[in-house]
Amino acid sequence: MKVRVYVEGGGDGRNLRMRCRRALSAFLEKATLAGHMPRIVASGSRRAAFDDFCAALGASTQDEFIVLLVDSEGPVPAGAGPWRHLRERDGWEQPADATDENAHLMVQCMENWFLSDQETLATYFKRGFNANALPGGQHIEEVAKTDVLDGLRNATRQCQSGRYDKGRHSFAILERADAAKILSASPHAQRLVDTLREKAA
Repeated sequence: MKVRVYVEGGGDGRNLRMRCRRALSAFLEKATLAGHMPRIVASGSRRAAFDDFCAALGASTQDEFIVLLVDSEGPVPAGAGPWRHLRERDGWEQPADATDENAHLMVQCMENWFLSDQETLATYFKRGFNANALPGGQHIEEVAKTDVLDGLRNATRQCQSGRYDKGRHSFAILERADAAKILSASPHAQRLVDTLREKAA
């Protein structure tokens, strides 16, 4: 089956969208999907990803599986499926042809994944990186988005490469990250990989 993933990321710039596609592809390939890779479509904004997903789903054939991948932007209530979360938070209704398998969340944002692999962060930012400034003591999916981003900026304040900047650093870090650590720490990331592997088989 042909699988396409419409992901939030890359903004309005062609170069950033290319980097988003490359980074997510690298992560998925390391996450045991080599040989069964989906096509990644970086849509830019969160809303654009949803709109692109709905259009693709409506035009898909029986041999295609379409996936939406966006930040949850906040905590996902225990037992809540992705469509319930997206309806309650964003007012997005589940398309008639979609199931829970079609929707996936980065909880609470992609940067939450990085908390599981501080070794890659330290290697990437090099001298001046302060891991003690990162939020700790919580499951990575329970750390608020603002706390993750503030922690990354504080941890990189003294780094030669500059303070953490989503557009400048996020995709390069994801491309280098240890996928096994992310999957072990993030049930939602593991759910994404399990679904893609099943559908591509």
